[in-house]
Amino acid sequence: MNQGILALVSSIGCTSAGSLQSLADAMHIPHLFIQRSTAGTPRSGCGLTRSNRNDDYTLSVRPPVYLNEVILRVVTEYAWQKFIIFYDSEYDIRGIQEFLDKVSQQGMDVALQKVENNINKMITTLFDTMRIEELNRYRDTLRRAILVMNPATAKSFISEVVETNLVAFDCHWIIINEEINDVDVQELVRRSIGRLTIIRQTFPVPQNISQRCFRGNHRISSTLCDPKDPFAQNMEISNLYIYDTVLLLANAFHKKLEDRKWHSMASLSCIRKNSKPWQGGRSMLETIKKGGVSGLTGELEFGENGGNPNVHFEILGTNYGEELGRGVRKLGCWNPVTGLNGSLTDKKLENNMRGVVLRVVTVLEEPFVMVSENVLGKPKKYQGFSIDVLDALSNYLGFNYEIYVAPDHKYGSPQEDGTWNGLVGELVFKRADIGISALTITPDRENVVDFTTRYMDYSVGVLLRRAEKTVDMFACLAPFDLSLWACIAGTVLLVGLLVYLLNWLNPPRLQMGSMASTTLYNSMWFVYGSFVQQGGEVPYTTLATRMMMGAWWLFALIVISSYTANLAAFLTITRIESSIQSLQDLSKQTDIPYGTVLDSAVYEHVRMKGLNPFERDSMYSQMWRMINRSNGSENNVLESQAGIQKVKYGNYAFVWDAAVLEYVAINDPDCSFYTIGNTVADRGYGIALQHGSPYRDVFSQRILELQQSGDMDILKHKWWPKNGQCDLYSSVDTKQKGGALDIKSFAGVFCILAAGIVLSCFIAMLETWWSKRKGSRVPSKEFQVLIQ
Repeated sequence: MNQGILALVSSIGCTSAGSLQSLADAMHIPHLFIQRSTAGTPRSGCGLTRSNRNDDYTLSVRPPVYLNEVILRVVTEYAWQKFIIFYDSEYDIRGIQEFLDKVSQQGMDVALQKVENNINKMITTLFDTMRIEELNRYRDTLRRAILVMNPATAKSFISEVVETNLVAFDCHWIIINEEINDVDVQELVRRSIGRLTIIRQTFPVPQNISQRCFRGNHRISSTLCDPKDPFAQNMEISNLYIYDTVLLLANAFHKKLEDRKWHSMASLSCIRKNSKPWQGGRSMLETIKKGGVSGLTGELEFGENGGNPNVHFEILGTNYGEELGRGVRKLGCWNPVTGLNGSLTDKKLENNMRGVVLRVVTVLEEPFVMVSENVLGKPKKYQGFSIDVLDALSNYLGFNYEIYVAPDHKYGSPQEDGTWNGLVGELVFKRADIGISALTITPDRENVVDFTTRYMDYSVGVLLRRAEKTVDMFACLAPFDLSLWACIAGTVLLVGLLVYLLNWLNPPRLQMGSMASTTLYNSMWFVYGSFVQQGGEVPYTTLATRMMMGAWWLFALIVISSYTANLAAFLTITRIESSIQSLQDLSKQTDIPYGTVLDSAVYEHVRMKGLNPFERDSMYSQMWRMINRSNGSENNVLESQAGIQKVKYGNYAFVWDAAVLEYVAINDPDCSFYTIGNTVADRGYGIALQHGSPYRDVFSQRILELQQSGDMDILKHKWWPKNGQCDLYSSVDTKQKGGALDIKSFAGVFCILAAGIVLSCFIAMLETWWSKRKGSRVPSKEFQVLIQ
């Protein structure tokens, strides 16, 4: 310094820059300040004191810190409302205070967290101190994050959260740092999953390759001007600005020499206390400010405030996915003059998910999910109503999926330690992206996972076995009660007797040669024959007898007509009805035990309703007493198939999802089931997703479109046809066939005929025997002649 100073170039931090600024201003020495961050951490504004006075000799070579403006523009473009900002220990969080104030005014929910140097210990502490609910909420927060840290810390942090399963590939993170080179970009993408947006400072590169190493009349070394050169890739931005600053000063000094306005250099001494300001400092400062250079960082020039206004940010991004080495593309760029140039629309929320592979967890439940093909050595293939819905979403949105069955074959319920098992547990622990089956939407499940809108209504039903049809050989007698048959028989005898008495009191005048007689036997036969509409051969000519027979014939006509009509109905429709026709009937009886799957949604639904003291309907409390016998082990089953088999082969009623039971009843080959249920659908079946998943909205929208277009009804009719082979709601075995009568319906008629034939034969034998006996007692004519 004693030998002389023309300008001072510094590449230091903000703290030291303040001291140099004071020295340069006091001694009138041009000071070109190049801000350098610690270990590649993003810069924060230094806040150097600037004024319009002539004693301001410091020029900022690096442009102002625009991180606040860039982050706010990108977050607004992505429409984020909730996210977390991670920053390393070297970053001054005051650097984004302006950004935090603006997002707070816009109502965004922003959290801050400092990343410690020991990242592994930090993550381990989170798992040790957080409960499962808190950890799930923390995972939800991590879905949208901004990383303000140096590239090395960002790589380690991303690796830790991915390996510990804190994030899934539906996350979207933004990394902003001016000091990110191409090697860092590739490494960050390789370690991350989900979508990644990288914001870094970039410099214009001439399109003409032959001109890249020439800046005016100055030639740059090929190792610096080639952007693909490893040496240029690893250079810090501050070093690039140092190179351009030296080039700028060289041009300024050269211009001073050409103008012959060179001044003596400033001399500084730490020993002498009376050092005076440099007289030529102002002239040299103006020459530097008016000059400019095109260097490695583009155009280096200064504005009126002594700052470099030229800065460009490049915004890079990846698609959603979890495959390694996925491509990085340029999404847009930003500068202080024109702002954002490009579109950052989140493709994830549009109808384009091509290339995304979702991991689907399921539980086998007819007809929602069933195994259609199971070939050894090949992945299982599945079919069912839920699979059809998933395929409809996949075909429309373009994603692929891999499906597997939950290890414990359960839908999921909370455990004593607060964790979840089953299908829901796979989503909570981020082992699956979506879950689909006969999964109902419940408040407890919605606390830990997200659901789409319902794609089918849900109600509780009961599966019962049909009453066995008993064979009645004398169904022909069913139209009339036994007492009525007895009255009719007595009426026939009574009328026959009256007819005989009337004819005996007033004998009819018979024609000459008539063989008819009015005996009691003939009267009875005549009355019976007229009753069965066969007529009679005894002439009754008296007025009293004819009045009696007229009333009798009218009586017989009415009785026969009524019998004929009722017999047709009884031979075609079997009126055997079960006493259980609703959930209320089921709860009031105790002859048939009933239950459901233990710890299932139906089990919890009945339990909550049954134990609720404010529940007006006592039906659920009665059902809960039956279901909870022996702490639920007596009447409940572990799987739905076990409940169905228990109904078929025992005295049991199974309470389960009405849709599942209807499918079972329709497709049973023996038509041995019928169902009853609640017609009010208070819940529905939905697709479960990880808590905070971005797929929920697009899936729900597509499901609504399927319902509106009628395609969802077509899928339903495929598995629940309207005209099935079995009647769902009839409590007797009635297949939908023709109305032909079988031999069982007429067995009683043949039995009556057979009894009549046997009785007539027996009487004939008695008459023959009697005739022979009577004839043996009468002497023959030869015997009488001999006696005479």
